[in-house]
Amino acid sequence: MSPGKIWLMAARPKTLAAGMSPVFIGTALALHDRVFHGPSAVCAFLGALLIQVGTNYANDYFDFVKGTDTAERVGPLRATQAGLVTPQQMRLAAFIVFALAFAAGLYLVHRGGWPILVIGLVSILCGVLYTGGPYPLGYLGLGDLFVLVFFGPVAVAGTYYVQALDVNAVSILAGLAPGLFSVAILTVNNLRDVEGDRVSGKKTLAVRLGVKFARGEYLTALLLGSVAVPLLLFHLVPGHCAVLLACFVPVAGITPIAQVFTGQGPELNKALAATGKLLLLYTLLFCVGWIL
Repeated sequence: MSPGKIWLMAARPKTLAAGMSPVFIGTALALHDRVFHGPSAVCAFLGALLIQVGTNYANDYFDFVKGTDTAERVGPLRATQAGLVTPQQMRLAAFIVFALAFAAGLYLVHRGGWPILVIGLVSILCGVLYTGGPYPLGYLGLGDLFVLVFFGPVAVAGTYYVQALDVNAVSILAGLAPGLFSVAILTVNNLRDVEGDRVSGKKTLAVRLGVKFARGEYLTALLLGSVAVPLLLFHLVPGHCAVLLACFVPVAGITPIAQVFTGQGPELNKALAATGKLLLLYTLLFCVGWIL
């Protein structure tokens, strides 16, 4: 495997929709309100994408050094665990990517002021503390809350803010959808790894509350994100009939939903990738529907 393919694999491209989609949604809201600002949209996209990649690299490193990723791992290959890169190389890569994310955010700080600086620094810090530090969020069962907030309302409202220099209730509510989809993606991941996490002491919600809870959490997050949020926004902001097309996303999700409720271990890798695609489909339908 070439170095480029190794680092691309470690970035976990099938899950990167969680970082990109909130920026697209926030930008669609800005376009509709005629406050679109191109440089800010581009920098927000780069910053969000780089923070997620940096978080994935940090996760690759910390899960290896903590002994969570072992030879018995059932999920996709992890670069450090597989010996494709050294722990030191992965740690350095995470640092470099987070530094690039900070650099991309400097323009946004210049435009949006201290609130954007706080959001950026907290996002990077949580990206490290998700699996790093003495009390890692992911190991305490707080990962679901982290992705809901930072891949949801914070990312969407933040993207809208740096373009409009204002924030409103619509941008916060619209952010709940990608946040809930990200929770669904994380839930599949935790459901697949539940046995290994239990042994290693990683107390995700799937470990704490069981497989049945995790399956219910997945379905609830998917339905709330794709159906409840568009319906709520349609009710609050009349005139956006086309946005209701996003409510049909669960129809395309019948297969991954069935896989989540019947599969286990490596069988859930397909459901993980499919859930990322559902988020992209939702984002496309929502953005087009809202702009129209």
